[in-house]
Amino acid sequence: MTDRLDATHDSASPEPSRVSTPGNRTSRLGDLRSPNAMWFKGLTFVILGLLASGLLMTQGVTLTVVLLHWIAIWSFCRAYYFAFYVIEHYADPTFRYSGILDFVRYAMRRRKN
Repeated sequence: MTDRLDATHDSASPEPSRVSTPGNRTSRLGDLRSPNAMWFKGLTFVILGLLASGLLMTQGVTLTVVLLHWIAIWSFCRAYYFAFYVIEHYADPTFRYSGILDFVRYAMRRRKN
């Protein structure tokens, strides 16, 4: 359903694979395949989230601010899960997303139809 070619990356090759994206643009970014890099990336997101949350809380901590902050985080996590797991595995298993912009384009196309 898409013109994207998911090329594989040969670990012996020094260059990342080229991935054709919608609109015939080619990216030099390859798939993230290193488990250590994946863990580092995940840990970096957690640290950034904790840092941002901590700084936000220093602006004035009230029960309302804490609850709204918690609801916002929980809601965005669920929306991300919906966009990249529920849609891909249950609603339309034929489509694969490479990022949030792919999901937005997909959702807009479905809305038009």
